[in-house]
Amino acid sequence: MDQQSPFVSLVEHPRRRVIAFLFLLMSMFLATLDNQIVSTALPTIVGEFGAVERFGWVASAYLLASCAVMPIYGKLGDLIGRKYVLMAAIVIFLVGSLTCGLAVSMNTLIAARVLQGFGGGGLMVSIFSLNADLFPARERAKYQSYASLVLMTSGALGPILGGTMTAAFGWRSIFLVNLPVGLVVLVGLHILLPNRKTGRRPKIDFLGALLLALMVTGIVLWCDSGEIFGSMLSPESLGVVAAVAVLTALWVMVERRAPEPMIPLSLFSNRTVVLLLIVSIASGSIAIGMVNYLALFLQTVHGLSPTAAGLFFIPVTIGLAVGALTGGRLMSITGRYRPFAILGLSISTLAFVTLSLFAVSAPLALMAVILGLHGLGIGFGQQVPVLGVQNAARGGDVGAATGTVTLSRMVGASAGISIYGAILAHGLGRSASIPGVGSLTELSPTAIAALPEPARALAIGGYGDTFTMLFMFAAVVCLIGLVAALALRPMLLGAPAKAGSSA
Repeated sequence: MDQQSPFVSLVEHPRRRVIAFLFLLMSMFLATLDNQIVSTALPTIVGEFGAVERFGWVASAYLLASCAVMPIYGKLGDLIGRKYVLMAAIVIFLVGSLTCGLAVSMNTLIAARVLQGFGGGGLMVSIFSLNADLFPARERAKYQSYASLVLMTSGALGPILGGTMTAAFGWRSIFLVNLPVGLVVLVGLHILLPNRKTGRRPKIDFLGALLLALMVTGIVLWCDSGEIFGSMLSPESLGVVAAVAVLTALWVMVERRAPEPMIPLSLFSNRTVVLLLIVSIASGSIAIGMVNYLALFLQTVHGLSPTAAGLFFIPVTIGLAVGALTGGRLMSITGRYRPFAILGLSISTLAFVTLSLFAVSAPLALMAVILGLHGLGIGFGQQVPVLGVQNAARGGDVGAATGTVTLSRMVGASAGISIYGAILAHGLGRSASIPGVGSLTELSPTAIAALPEPARALAIGGYGDTFTMLFMFAAVVCLIGLVAALALRPMLLGAPAKAGSSA
C-alpha cells in the first residue's frame, strides 16, 4: 500500500471488513492471553513436573521467542502478502499449544512454549499490519483503540482464567482451549481475507533474520539477567551485552548490503520513527512492566489480599477503556496523534509522581483514583506509536515498521520488569533487618501481615521506601517518553512523512 496513492482496502465491503477485524481481534486475544494465563497455573505445573529452578522459563520462553520473530514476520508480510504469513503464524501457534498440552516434562513444556511463541509473535505483528491494510489511516485509529482494549483485557483476564481453568479442568486445558478457537479464526480469515500480492520479488534476508533474532534474544536475556545470573552487571550479564553489541554491528553491515533488509535502516534515519520508538519503549515499561509491582505494592504496603489487590485493577481497566476509546475516536476525527501521545504520557508522569509522594500514606480510595489515572494515561497514548510509525513508513515497509515498533514495546516491558525488580531487590537489601525476623527479601506479603505490630510497621516502612524509589524511576521513564512526544512534528494521519528527515 503506497502512502502516496489513495487508500485501497484489502477488503472492499465495509461489513465484511469489520467481521475480518473481529477475527483478527480473536487471534490477538489468544496470542496476548497466553503471555499471562500460565502465571497462576505454574505452581500446579511445578507440582507435577518438579524442576522448580526452571519455573520462570515457562513464561520467559514464550516472551523470548515471540520477541525474536516479530520483525521477521513483519518483513515477510511486506514481501509475500500478510494473509498467508498470518495463517502460518496461527498454525505454528496451534501446534505449539497442542505440544504444550501434551508435555511430559518441564523441558518439553519449555520447548513447546518456544514453538508457541514463534507463532504468537507473528500473530501480533501480522494483525497490526493487516489493520493498516483494512482501514485508512484516520479510520484505523478508531479500530486500533479496540485492539488496545483487547491487548490489556487479555493481560488482566489471563491470570484469572488460568487459575479458574486449572482448578476446573487441569493445567493442560489452558493450552488446549486454544485449538478450537484458533481453528475457527483460521477458517474465518481464510474465507474473509484475500491475499494482496505485493508485486515484489521475494529475496529473503536469511542472514539478517538470523542475526536479528540472536540480537533480540540477547537483549531480552540481558533484561532477565538479574534473575538468571543474579545481577544485571554480573560478568555473565556483561558478556551478553558484549555479544549483543557484536551482533548489532554485524547485523548493520549485513542490512546495508541486503537487497530486501529485514528492517530497512532508512527507518532509523526518520526522526519521527526514532521518537515514536522511544515513546513505545516507555509505554511498554509502564503499561506492561508495572502490573506485577503494583499488585505487590498493594499487598505488602497496604496489606491487601491477592483478591482485594486484584480489584484495584478495575479502575485501571476503566481508565484504559475511556482513554483508548476516546483517544481513538478523536484521532480518527482530527487525524492528529501527537497531542494524544503528549496527553497520555503527561497523565502517566503525574500518576507516578503522585504515587512516589503519597502512595505509602494514601487512603485506599485515593489509590483507586491514582490507578484509574494511570490507566487513563496508558489508554490515551497506547495506540500512538503503531499508528505514527505506520504513517511515517513507506508503504512497502509497513510490516517491517510495525514489527519494529511492536518489538520495541515488548523490549520496554521486559527491561522495565527487570529494572524494577533490581530496584526492589536493592532497596529491600539495604533496609535494616528486623530483629527476630531477618531480611525483608525473605518476607512474603502473607508473612508481613502475620508479624507482630512493631515488626510489621518496620517491614511496611522498608517496602514503602523501596516502592517510593521504584515509582520515582517509573516517573522518569514517563518523562523521557514525554520529551520524545513533545519533539514529534505535528503530522496528520494519512499524510506522507517528509523525506530526508533525520534523527
